[in-house]
Amino acid sequence: MRERAGNSSKRPGLLSSVKRLLTANRRLRRLNGEPLLHDLISGRHTVSYIRHLARGNHIPRKQFFDHVTDRHPPVLLIHGFLGTRGSMFMVEQRLIQDGFCVISFNLGVLNVRDIRASAFLIHRKIQSVLEQTGVRRIDIVGHSMGGLIGLYYVKRLGGHRRVRRLVMLGSPVHGTWSALLGVATMGLVSTSSWQLLPGSSFLRELHQGPLPDDVEYFTIAAERDWLCPPTATRLEGAHAMTVQLGHSSLVVSEEVYRKVLWALRKEDAPR
Repeated sequence: MRERAGNSSKRPGLLSSVKRLLTANRRLRRLNGEPLLHDLISGRHTVSYIRHLARGNHIPRKQFFDHVTDRHPPVLLIHGFLGTRGSMFMVEQRLIQDGFCVISFNLGVLNVRDIRASAFLIHRKIQSVLEQTGVRRIDIVGHSMGGLIGLYYVKRLGGHRRVRRLVMLGSPVHGTWSALLGVATMGLVSTSSWQLLPGSSFLRELHQGPLPDDVEYFTIAAERDWLCPPTATRLEGAHAMTVQLGHSSLVVSEEVYRKVLWALRKEDAPR
């Protein structure tokens, strides 16, 4: 009985030793910190993103051009690779609730076409919108590859004369090696998969020459983004912001939306 009691008295010390061993391990200690929380939040956002993506491209739009002005122009949303108009549903609804005129275009069943071709389509559509509204410029919010479409339009298709502000959410300005997955699975039918690779001829063309001064640029990167890490989003001359979330969170998170709102209405919205 005495020996059993002695062994019992040693158990707390043993448990304490195990606890110290676990918490001393840096990798395991991260499980008790914010990174895990951000990953869990990002996972929830990913589920929401996929649900809205499944809405597809055939989403009814109520365009209210009657109240747009050069100070408050229409906002064009451009979704990313393998995305649909529905994938930016949350951003669209929040912008509408805040009084914005929001538009988007069908870039295919899933957006895998040549980025240059998508930018040319955007070019023609924006011309039509400006003619209907009577305003001189438009704002663009692009997610992932959508940001590259907007940037190519601005730099290579004369868009700097028609765009006031360009907001890029997790856009791989310098390419991303995660595009190798797209190359491996759809490389024969998806030109954009190759264009997203670091050092591609498309990206070399995109970066030729300085950014046009007529446009104000914003980049929002996600620290927990495994598809497009923050280093890939850096654009010299742009207002750079970072959140502690993941790639899908950029079009779902309320925190990110507040930054988008600040970019579009800097004089009205807190950052």
